[in-house]
Order: sequence, then structure tokens, then C-alpha cells
Amino acid sequence: MLIAILKYNAGNIFSVDYALKRLGIEPILTDNKEILQKADKIIFPGQGEASQTMQYLREHGLDRLIVDFKQPVLGICIGMQLLCKHSEEGDVDCLGVFDATVRRFQPQKHEDKVPHIGWNTITDLKSPLFHGLSENDFVYFVHSYYVPTNQFAIAETNYIQPFTSALHKDNFYAVQFHPEKSGKTGEQILRNFLEGI
Repeated sequence: MLIAILKYNAGNIFSVDYALKRLGIEPILTDNKEILQKADKIIFPGQGEASQTMQYLREHGLDRLIVDFKQPVLGICIGMQLLCKHSEEGDVDCLGVFDATVRRFQPQKHEDKVPHIGWNTITDLKSPLFHGLSENDFVYFVHSYYVPTNQFAIAETNYIQPFTSALHKDNFYAVQFHPEKSGKTGEQILRNFLEGI
């Protein structure tokens, strides 16, 4: 099975590469159109700023490529946010796979810190992506922007308010948290994507 990690101008891509290698997978880190189209599954990870990242994707023709993928795709963190329609981060139109707008956290109380960094729970799990997990299992987050709860949500998390921590539509899956940094729970999610989706 050919697993491709989409290579672009985002941080944290290599930690996903290491996580897959720990599972015995040798992924290909690439932005090559032909390789990506041949891949059995694609991971679209990263950390970064939405408007700059979208500009890079458009300049390199990756925006059109991504939305045309037919195989299973897993977006992670900024990868999830860029799969949405619009982001308040840089007020930018994104890829539009999910009809949702990415919004900035607005602290409601003194103890509300932005960005949301650290371990939090995922609930209302609705996908084979979470096979073998339990409600309220912990995963690791680092983000200042969030996707509100919506019809595509397959998991939710509460920080300042409830938000969508995972999405699914057709062949596209996405998670706001970092499975590659989420210990055994994250390993199970990656394994589910690779073997059960």
C-alpha cells in the first residue's frame, strides 16, 4: 500500500512521517502530482497560517489537486481547516470540501487561553476512524482557530465552547488534533485510517 504525505510549506509534517514509521509504514513525502494520484491513501498534515498556506497551495496547483483526490484523505490540524470553505485567519477562501467556516477562539473568561494547547477529550464519536476508542479519550491539540459544530462532525471537543474536532465527507476525513502526538489513542486513529477506511 502506497501512503503519501502531502508536502507543502507547513510545519510539523515530519512528525507525521515518524509516527507512520513507528507503525511500520514507509510513507512517501511528496508534492508530485502523479505519485499523489497513484497513492492508496493521502495524509494532509501541518501547522501554519491559513492565508499564506492557501497562497502556496494555489501557486503550486495543489489546491485543485487536493479537491480532486478520490482515495481516502486525512487532514490534520491546518490540513483540516484548509479543507473547509473559509477561514477567519487571514480572511481567506479555502478548499471548500466541507461547507464550514473556520473561526478564531474568543476567550470568555480570564482562564480561557488562546491558543488551545494541550490534552483534551473527544466525544460523540461517529466514525470507523475511532474504532477501538472510548468516549472522552484524550488527544493533543495546538490551535487558535476552530471549526464550529456542523453536519459533517464525527467528533466534538469542548474548549471555550463545543467545536468540531473531526470531520468526514465522502473520501475526506479530518481531525483538528494531532494524532501523531496523541500517544496510543493517536496511533489507533492513524492505524484505523490506514487499515479500516
